[in-house]
Amino acid sequence: MKVNILAIGVHPDDVELSCSGTLLHHAALGHTFGLLDLTRGELGSRGNAEIRTREAYAAAKKLGAKFRENLDLPDGFITSDKKTLLKIISAIRDCQPDVVLANALSDRHPDHGRSASIIAEACYLSGLQKIETYNLEGEEQEKWRPRAVYHYIQDRNRQPDFVVDIGPYVQQKFEAIACYTSQFNDHVPGEYSTEAATPISGKDFMDFLAAKNRYFGREAGYEFAEAFNVSRYPGVRDLMTLD
Repeated sequence: MKVNILAIGVHPDDVELSCSGTLLHHAALGHTFGLLDLTRGELGSRGNAEIRTREAYAAAKKLGAKFRENLDLPDGFITSDKKTLLKIISAIRDCQPDVVLANALSDRHPDHGRSASIIAEACYLSGLQKIETYNLEGEEQEKWRPRAVYHYIQDRNRQPDFVVDIGPYVQQKFEAIACYTSQFNDHVPGEYSTEAATPISGKDFMDFLAAKNRYFGREAGYEFAEAFNVSRYPGVRDLMTLD
């Protein structure tokens, strides 16, 4: 299924936390998006692979994604080997995105920075004719290279290269995040409230995330924004379109 944007995260919830407002913003402009998780986050301190997969699909429905797929790569041990790259290349060629959103260039969790590099590498290799991949029906896929790869900023603060206005979509973004009950609701009595506390499991993390979106928006004149880094600086065709 062709989409305009493919948002990739190494863990379920990476996309929701870091760029779901951007996806909602572009959906309102008439663009389509899909979601790709590289792992099931099975090494996380809370929940398990089955629970996080169920939560991920609930969040995708909340966001209105055209699809959500998982490549079942190993959480914590993802590497830039041929098998990994071919899986990601095949996923890219399958939906032919114009833009790919990927993990942070560096972050507290080492999987994030590693995945940023792996995803960018796969996007480049996906445009090479002599790399052969096949879809589920066994048909050879056409080469495809996304026009741009942008890296969303995650836990650690980085200087943004650009930000996206998400003001009208903040509530929907946090509703999607709330689908991950196992990860973020240790302050709510229930099934997961007795599991180990983590740096992201308490209400204070949601307050931090909202404040971070306010911080990124302030300088651009937005109430809330999500921030991105680039490896290749983008060109501007019309200065009047910049805020």
